[in-house]
Amino acid sequence: MSTFLYRLGRTSARHPFRVLGVWVLAAIAVIALQGSAGGEFENSFRVPGVESQHANDVLTERFPSQGGQTARIVLHTAEGRLDDPAHRATLDAARDGLAAGSAVAGVTDPLAPDAAALSADGRTAYVDVAYDLDKLTDAQLVDAQEVADQARRGGVQVELTGELALLAQADPSSELIGIGVAIIVLLVAFGSVVAMGLPIVTALFGIFVGAAGVGVLSAFVAVPEFSLILCMMVGLGVGIDYALFIVTRHRQHLHEGMEVADAAGTANATAGQAVLFAGTTVVIAILGLFIAGFPAISSMGMAVAVVVSAAMAAAVTLLPALLGLAGTKIDRLSIHRKTHVAKPADQTMSGRWAHHVGSHPVRYAIASFGVLCAIAVPALSMRIGTPDDGNAAEGTTQRIAYDQLAEGFGRGFNGPIQVVVEVPSRADRVAVDRVHDALQAAPGVAAVTAPVLNEAGDTAVLRANPTTAPQDEATDDLVDHLRSEVLPSAVAGTDAVVSLTGQAMATDLTARISERLPIFISAIVAMSFVLLMIVFRSVLVPLKAALMNLLSIASAYGVLVAVFQWGWGNEYIGLEGTMPINPFLPLMMFAILFGLSMDYEVFLLSRIREEHVATGDNHEAVVRGLSSTARVITSAALIMISVFGAFVLGDDPNGKLFGVGLAVAVLLDATVVRMVLVPATMSLVGRANWWLPGWLDRILPHLDLEGAPAPVTATTPERGRELVAA
Repeated sequence: MSTFLYRLGRTSARHPFRVLGVWVLAAIAVIALQGSAGGEFENSFRVPGVESQHANDVLTERFPSQGGQTARIVLHTAEGRLDDPAHRATLDAARDGLAAGSAVAGVTDPLAPDAAALSADGRTAYVDVAYDLDKLTDAQLVDAQEVADQARRGGVQVELTGELALLAQADPSSELIGIGVAIIVLLVAFGSVVAMGLPIVTALFGIFVGAAGVGVLSAFVAVPEFSLILCMMVGLGVGIDYALFIVTRHRQHLHEGMEVADAAGTANATAGQAVLFAGTTVVIAILGLFIAGFPAISSMGMAVAVVVSAAMAAAVTLLPALLGLAGTKIDRLSIHRKTHVAKPADQTMSGRWAHHVGSHPVRYAIASFGVLCAIAVPALSMRIGTPDDGNAAEGTTQRIAYDQLAEGFGRGFNGPIQVVVEVPSRADRVAVDRVHDALQAAPGVAAVTAPVLNEAGDTAVLRANPTTAPQDEATDDLVDHLRSEVLPSAVAGTDAVVSLTGQAMATDLTARISERLPIFISAIVAMSFVLLMIVFRSVLVPLKAALMNLLSIASAYGVLVAVFQWGWGNEYIGLEGTMPINPFLPLMMFAILFGLSMDYEVFLLSRIREEHVATGDNHEAVVRGLSSTARVITSAALIMISVFGAFVLGDDPNGKLFGVGLAVAVLLDATVVRMVLVPATMSLVGRANWWLPGWLDRILPHLDLEGAPAPVTATTPERGRELVAA
């Protein structure tokens, strides 16, 4: 592999314009394929094998009139009632305007006698608009906004919910903030504007091609729209980090006297090979989401894997070409004078710190372990749930609509439970009325709508509004109570089958993820253990790495619970209240972070092992390894933290959740784990770090990231076969 990467990097550096041309053509081809494939992103989620998904499928099949997209428009007045003559004229005009919109199939009348869409005080009403579309577009948003503007001039406030509200959200461009911080970090790390620009350009090009690839993917699988945020987060982070590792090694070889093409090839064969290993690990961990058994999460993982793959390809092909273009001018436009002579380990701050930690390993191992455990404690109280519009930022149209509906119709109105009753025969229809009466009498149910039968008369649907908000734990308890006690008694003695969906889907999703999470974590940990054992020919090193990664991720979970669920300091990130942890976060965050932690693990431990092989002194190997990698790891971590943290500035609470979780995890991993816990434990274990049974060594494949002979080149025959150090 190292020989292939050496030749690839050297050739790319010698023929940069050819490589650039290939990338431009590839980008054009992927974009053209995306346009012809016609892929679209979705916000629907399926949970195969649960009751709520069955009920939802029954509704889709037996109530075809409810097919297509719908949007709820909320109307409110601060003075009088909406059914007053003056306001009624405005409301009727709004309904007519909505009905005349693009692709509108029907508009409900909130003032109809049986609509129950007007609040008791008459100040709030809602209109449901049905569309002949599978996905709403800007045309529907523009129509709704025009109607809203006209109604407001008539004294009626109009707010949007659902897909229309999402379309109305402004793009916060959080990624630009992350890029800005990355530029500053790279300038400080490299001291050169030219060297700084290369990782940025490489990462952006990789994201551009990767995002187009995700668009192609969406034509074949249902890719959730939130995947774009994750792809941007992870793509920017790994794209810049991977390029940072390779550029650092390339400049080191240039300063040692290598020619440009040879330096690019050697950097590609060493740092590039580590990048491919780390990136492949990220991809494997992400694709491990298939184990969870959720199509939406699996497609999210596929989308992120596409972007990470593009970032890897750009790092080992496009970046060497850019290095070739920069040539010996890579250090031009320097912002400070900087010596290129590497300092001995005992003269660097990180080297002196590693020596200090290694001289007192017990106290630092106990202290760092205790800190991480303390931070992780809140994770024991994690409550998984689906965030709703009640978590949206104050002042947004969906948050205003949510609050108005909750005030006018009750806290549970925003999270209704849909009750589906399947009646095989006419004689079983008595069960429908019994279900309705049982729901009305059930504690925790605020209101129940009249049952609606489909045309065939074999299925009825009712809507039960809880007395509690959608995110309240009491709402999940109500779903469980209805299923276990109320509804079975109501249909007893008949062949009717009753099932719940709507808000019950969130309850089932939470239960399924809680059930699958241990299996998923075990599989990812086992995979990482085997991969690290192959690379480092050790049992204890991968075992410690797996345990440390688990501890750092658990600590990040603890911070999320404290901030989002308990409300500690949430006002500083733009949240006004508490919220449960998104059901997808534990799975997605674990897969992403366990893969990303491989970057630092491989980069640090490979240097420590190299020094241990050279000196045989475990303590000195730890000191030198940490000294030589601390600057790059710190820079890479700062870039990751800035990219992830920038998404906290957006309005989307899910973006804030993922941004805080990923940023905190990287911070803990790069500081407490890599700078304290790793050197302390490696000093404690000593030579046993590199113990591997002989029988296991014989059956494990060899994957060398530390050193590989570079081939003799025509331009530098005097070099022979030089050793490439990782």
